[in-house]
Amino acid sequence: MEVPPGIDPTKAHPSRRYNYWLGGKDNFAVDRESAGVVASAFPTVALSARENRAFLKRVVTYLAGEAGIRQFLDIGTGLPSAGNVHEVAQSIEPTSRIVYVDNDPVVLVHARALLTSEPAGRTAYIQADLRDPDKILADAELARTLDMSRPVALMLVATMHFITDDHDPYDIVARLLAALPSGSHLVMTHATKDHLTAEEYAYSVEANERSGVPFRLRSRDEFTRFFDGLELLPPGVTSVVEWRPEVPEEERPSVEDVSMLCAVARVP
Repeated sequence: MEVPPGIDPTKAHPSRRYNYWLGGKDNFAVDRESAGVVASAFPTVALSARENRAFLKRVVTYLAGEAGIRQFLDIGTGLPSAGNVHEVAQSIEPTSRIVYVDNDPVVLVHARALLTSEPAGRTAYIQADLRDPDKILADAELARTLDMSRPVALMLVATMHFITDDHDPYDIVARLLAALPSGSHLVMTHATKDHLTAEEYAYSVEANERSGVPFRLRSRDEFTRFFDGLELLPPGVTSVVEWRPEVPEEERPSVEDVSMLCAVARVP
């Protein structure tokens, strides 16, 4: 991969590492090395990434279809690949509007692939960090693209586990939700430690530290706390594998191998 100006190819980044696990080519050697360190503790991590992506497609299909959501704020977008939020949403409702947000300069380089909106709809990209939600909410591109007086789906898919406790993750989510009107939805997936023994968890923490990318596995209870005050939709807090699955149970990977929690909730 050619190194765009202003990008440090010696430091791993979550979006490029995720791209590698999904089979993409927009990553550097340092991202692949970091991915290998994580896989040493969690060998099925690439499977988890794929199942997370499959969940994204199912949940956007639900939101744009059954729930009637026409606006999406996708934070931690990652590098463009098949089945981006706007592609799924606009295939159901062409007037859908999507704002993508990421802090990786490589995503900015590829952002034009995220902006191929249907003529009736609109897409936009904001280069910003989730750890500064006020900057995201104040961005002029957000105001131009989304009507914040109407319901918005806040998408935090495989993102919040990169927000460590010192950055007050619950406050970040609360500040974003406070800007959204009734009828909006919160969609979140999050890596969990629930299926690990104490020894496996300790090794996972150590491997994530060595990977060069801050990471925080959370329990089901810790994850559920993000949805305090919201109306959890069926099936509630569950594995991404078990959220409105499209394949028979015997054809799905195990919850343990995927180890990713998810939930969808409505803002009352």
